[in-house]
Amino acid sequence: MSTAATLEARERAVECAPVAPSAPELSIVMPCLDEAETLETCIRKARDFLERHGVRGEIVVGDNGSTDGSQEIARRCGARVVDVKVRGYGAALYHATLAARGKYVIMGDSDDSYDFSDLMPLLKELRAGRDLVMGNRFRGGIKPGAMPWKNRYLGNPVLSGLGRLFFKCPVGDFHCGLRGYSAEAFRRMDLQTTGMEFASEMVIKATLLGMDVVEAPTTLAPDGRSRPPHLRPWRDGWRHLRLMLLYSPRWLFLYPGLLLMLIGLGAGAWLLPQPRHVGGAVLDVHTLLYAAAAVLLGFQTCMFAVLARAFAAARKLLPERPLLTWILRHSTLEAGLIAGLLLILGGLGGSAAAVWWWWAWSFGPLDPGVTLRIAIPSVLALLVGSEVVLCSFLLGVLRLPTQTWKQ
Repeated sequence: MSTAATLEARERAVECAPVAPSAPELSIVMPCLDEAETLETCIRKARDFLERHGVRGEIVVGDNGSTDGSQEIARRCGARVVDVKVRGYGAALYHATLAARGKYVIMGDSDDSYDFSDLMPLLKELRAGRDLVMGNRFRGGIKPGAMPWKNRYLGNPVLSGLGRLFFKCPVGDFHCGLRGYSAEAFRRMDLQTTGMEFASEMVIKATLLGMDVVEAPTTLAPDGRSRPPHLRPWRDGWRHLRLMLLYSPRWLFLYPGLLLMLIGLGAGAWLLPQPRHVGGAVLDVHTLLYAAAAVLLGFQTCMFAVLARAFAAARKLLPERPLLTWILRHSTLEAGLIAGLLLILGGLGGSAAAVWWWWAWSFGPLDPGVTLRIAIPSVLALLVGSEVVLCSFLLGVLRLPTQTWKQ
């Protein structure tokens, strides 16, 4: 080996010397899947940050089955490699974080799009007691070519806006890959997803659990890889949206259900007395039938909201809400059965009146405009009453106490 090569090897060995493993304050976590082109640069920048600011830290790489030698690069540069067999961005970060020994964790992609040498804004917030510190690329700066237009002007703003609307989350960049959190907060989040939606789940869970969530400006640069990124904008965008809806029964079920019920009840009350003329059209019992269907579908959707929220609270997937707790406490099985049976009796009474009307006409042809104004509300009452009875039983099952004292 030449003298120049020997000196270069020694410099690399010094630069990549392992960080002291004893009691680290900060763990810098990077997910990795075939990142040989950029991983070393990211680790060197992270090490530079730790050394320059005198931070006791470690670098942990969650490898998701790389076949390009990324693991060897990480170890050579002093990082600790955690082999994660479960595929997915979220799985790699989750298991790497579990293996981290730091009081605080800062995670970031290993494609050299985030500057690991400038992590102090996040660390300062963590030291101040914040639970989750989100990077905000729109406040820090997005370099030309770093983010596709559909992500920058459509996907990220829309999904971040929905996140703020659904969960009242104080975050303007829901999907920034650079973020920090305390190890204790991470354990409390109890994250479940394994793919790209892991990023949304973290913010949602932290907000729902009432954690202290803040933002810090960060920059985004074009990644240093020659291959396409693992991110698939449309597929992963749908997965983020799906997760938001599943974690918000109000927006997925309750609000659409209430809207349908209000429209159906309003239209039904308007059409029940007599046909109505709108322009050149006549709205009669046919429209009344659709109004009844809207009421039924809306009611079912609202019941889905109650049942989904009760299930999520029972399984500790979502925290309990005072209003829901009060409703469930006063919505006993017996009360639901009584309400459902009263509706069923009302439906049976209306149906009997319709039959009596038919009998009065010697079971002959009837005017649909008259009889259906009795039959449609009666059938609706029968169906809604049956739904109330069935959902009351199911809600009772969800609320059965478990014998945790045996565990």
